[in-house]
Amino acid sequence: MSIDLTQDFFTLFGLPRRFDIDEAKLDHAWHELQSQVHPDRHAHLSDLEKRRSMQWATRVNEGFRTLKKPLPRASYLLELAGIDAALETNTAMSPEFLMEQMEWREAVEEARQAGEVDELEQLHQRLRLHSREVLESLSQELDEAHDYVAAADTVRRLMFIEKLQHEIDDALEALET
Repeated sequence: MSIDLTQDFFTLFGLPRRFDIDEAKLDHAWHELQSQVHPDRHAHLSDLEKRRSMQWATRVNEGFRTLKKPLPRASYLLELAGIDAALETNTAMSPEFLMEQMEWREAVEEARQAGEVDELEQLHQRLRLHSREVLESLSQELDEAHDYVAAADTVRRLMFIEKLQHEIDDALEALET
C-alpha cells in the first residue's frame, strides 16, 4: 500500500479539481483511505513503516480538512492555480463591501448590547443567505470562468463573512449564558 504524498488533495480523494465537489464522495473516499493508512493498522510493522503510515494518515486528514469546507477548498484551488491570494496581508476590499461590513458589525453590536437574541438570530440568518450568494459567485469564478483574480477577491470577502458569523455566534452564546 502506498500513497503518493506529492499528489494534490483532489487526486488523492479521486475528485475532479473543482470548487463544487461531491461531499458524499469525499466522505466515502476519506473513510476508505483512513481504513488503509490508519497507524493502528501498521502497529506491527517496522518503525520506518509506522512513520510512513503516520505521514499518510496526516496527509489524508489534512486533505480532508482542506476539501471539506468551502473557504479552505477555494484557497487551495487558488494555490493550485498558482495564485497567491495574500489572504493574511491583502485586505484591500471595495468601499461598498467595507461599508456593508461596517453596517453588519454595527447591527451585531447594537443587538448584542441590547440583549436582542431574536435580532442576532435574524442577522445570522441573513448573513447565511448572503454567504450562500457569495459561495455561488465563487463557484462560478472558479469552476466556470476560471477567473482566479476575482475568486481571490471573493475568498477574502468570504473570510470577512465567516468572521462576522463567528462574532454573531459568540454574541448569541454570551447572551444565552
